[in-house]
Amino acid sequence: MYISIRDEVVFAAGYASLAEGLKGLEIEAVELFVDRNDTVPALSPEGEKTRLNLTIPEEVETLKAQAKAHNIRIAALCMGNDFNAEDKDFEVAWAARTIRAAEQLGVPAIRIDAIMHGERELSLEERQTLVATMIWRILDATSDSAVELGIENHGFQGNDPAFLEGLLAKVGSPRLGLTLDSGNFYWRGWPLSHIYSIFEQFASRVKHTHIKNIRYPEEIRETEREIGYEYGKYVSPIHEGDIDHARYFQALSKAGYDRDLCLEDESLGKYSVEERKANLRAAAAFFRAQIAQV
Repeated sequence: MYISIRDEVVFAAGYASLAEGLKGLEIEAVELFVDRNDTVPALSPEGEKTRLNLTIPEEVETLKAQAKAHNIRIAALCMGNDFNAEDKDFEVAWAARTIRAAEQLGVPAIRIDAIMHGERELSLEERQTLVATMIWRILDATSDSAVELGIENHGFQGNDPAFLEGLLAKVGSPRLGLTLDSGNFYWRGWPLSHIYSIFEQFASRVKHTHIKNIRYPEEIRETEREIGYEYGKYVSPIHEGDIDHARYFQALSKAGYDRDLCLEDESLGKYSVEERKANLRAAAAFFRAQIAQV
């Protein structure tokens, strides 16, 4: 396992480019968010060319060249899809294009989103069937690909273990697993001790990760709280929160996971630019030490 970071976190820390930020933070890998126009941030912008289109071969080659020049690994691509969007054909085609781009870039996994339009208005079975049908279409369209999909435990339905278990069973493909966000189950309101059993439950199905943390008052850590309870107040630097990530990493290691641990510090807005950078460097160093021990 190794440390990576989300592109938007690098920019939120005050860096002008991903290449500059990764060097400054001493992190060698990044997750790139793919916009609906198929573009991602350039690693090292050239002139006014700040974004590169993954459907244009020359721009994919430019991205690969930038990665090589700056010794950056593109660990994953990230999609903010909506599997209940009105134009479902677009969602399928966009995901298929992103998978093809991942192949060209040597990226093993793509984060897909569990959040979708109208999810609270549908039953559990309806939601599982809808999402499974969309994922089947994407997998069928890229049946010759080895690129995997990690659906994030994100939002209302994504942080429901019953939804995730049912979806994985229904799809029944080894190419589908989770982008397991370590902080989101805690954000959902599950007691702290319970989230470790959830980590163990899904560790063997993890394709990618997001790493964040929350520091709640001690008296409510083991209670079941409402979804997102005062998150803005209690979200913390990743290495300072309640979640013992060594237990998460141990579960991943035991399951054979050897990909990235992607830093997603959502507390940055509480700090000055220099403090943001210091917190991210401290988190990366802290987790490297933990990785070395698992």
